[in-house]
Amino acid sequence: MKPFAKLLIAATAALSLSGCGFLSIKDNLDPQAMDTYMDLYNNFVESGGDLGAATVWRVKVNKGVSTDDIGEAFKSAALGTGLLNVGEMPLSKEIEARTGQKQRYLHIYQFCNPITARQATDFSPYFSAYLPCRISVVEDEKGELWLYSLNMDMFVHGGKMMPEPFRTEAIKVRDTIWKMMQAGAKGEF
Repeated sequence: MKPFAKLLIAATAALSLSGCGFLSIKDNLDPQAMDTYMDLYNNFVESGGDLGAATVWRVKVNKGVSTDDIGEAFKSAALGTGLLNVGEMPLSKEIEARTGQKQRYLHIYQFCNPITARQATDFSPYFSAYLPCRISVVEDEKGELWLYSLNMDMFVHGGKMMPEPFRTEAIKVRDTIWKMMQAGAKGEF
């Protein structure tokens, strides 16, 4: 999108939102909130209107990295961060057991730092719906593996300013999930 068009959209949004009370909350927002939502909007448009593509991180797994390597890389990257593996959902195996038919790989890993989860829920009980943090390993139609996780920039920067020390802890969770995805994609552990 051309810079002038982006500016026009932002100006139009700001003017239209002012009647909806936006101006009354803008001073309480994280300084990166508008940039975060502009990125989401751009991803939404570029994807042809796919909400998932707008709100989720996606990383391609390098060739030669096995699904076992990915899991080990996640564990290694999470060590010492406070994020615990709180569950796994081997969905493709479960579907195979139920149907007797081979499935493309689909496995969801769930991670949580209980202290940060409590802070998040105290800050806004709506955040409880995002718990725990998840990273999905998905095999596409071509047999290639991809990693997906909620875009944690929305969590950290998408709304009202978080108080300390919760903000610092939320950024650590965001950075750790991203680090885990990068490590998983490369099979680094």
